[in-house]
Amino acid sequence: MSYHNPVLLEESVNALAIKADGVYIDVTFGGGGHSKEILKKLGKNGKLFAFDQDPDALANVIDDERFQLIPENFRYISRFLRFYGVRKVDGILADLGVSSHQFNEAERGFSIRFDGDLDMRMNQKSKISAKEIVNNYSEEKLAEILFLYGELRNSRNIAKTIVEKREENKIETSFQLKNALQKYLPKAKEHKILAQIFQAFRIEVNEELEVLKEFLQQTPTLLKEEGRLSVISYHSLEDRLVKRFIRTGLFSGEPEKDFFGNSSEPLQKVGKLIVPTSQEINENNRARSAKLRIATLKK
Repeated sequence: MSYHNPVLLEESVNALAIKADGVYIDVTFGGGGHSKEILKKLGKNGKLFAFDQDPDALANVIDDERFQLIPENFRYISRFLRFYGVRKVDGILADLGVSSHQFNEAERGFSIRFDGDLDMRMNQKSKISAKEIVNNYSEEKLAEILFLYGELRNSRNIAKTIVEKREENKIETSFQLKNALQKYLPKAKEHKILAQIFQAFRIEVNEELEVLKEFLQQTPTLLKEEGRLSVISYHSLEDRLVKRFIRTGLFSGEPEKDFFGNSSEPLQKVGKLIVPTSQEINENNRARSAKLRIATLKK
């Protein structure tokens, strides 16, 4: 598990209520932790497809004839499953977190602990990195990203400072960004605020919320009648989208009702919200903010 220590492993896989001969999807393969657990529960006629757009994840491919890794973004889940002749599946698992490997590789630029190139691309073939955003976006656009995706109240001031600092010298590394914003990082809150800033740019680089929305919208048509959706999120922006879509089938507004007051939400939740135990959090600090929500097709 050196590549990534999977969070809520048993809970998220058990949530799929795996059938031995079923077809399952792990849309965030990473180090393969969740996929290996799914394969343990599948019989010889079961099938597991996994998605991961990060080329580094290809090193973790599982040698099992029941397994197929698709090196693409899971926003294209329906398209690529059709390519493999799959229309309906028994379960879909998504672990929306950044892998430990991505955080631990300084040159990927995800971590606030290391000085590395301001990259933050999940797919290293993508054109826009955090460096382009920090150095080229307008002050207004930077402020919007920091407010919406980092939930920073002083986003306008931070954006103004970034623009002022980049006029002196390009901001190209993690520590250059950190140093440029030092006045907004009081010792007691430095880690938290910096994590919010990095989160904001990472979400923008990878279009994470748009990807999540596109993915969720496809799940009702992909799931079989008793199929399960198991989603682990790590911050409130993701969790709100998942919770709301399971409840209403929408990301804003309320579902329309017919003459009799009935609405047609495609999914229904299964059980209550699941969070890691204190023991798991002690063993894996990155689990502390994880939330698992489970859904199935509405009957």
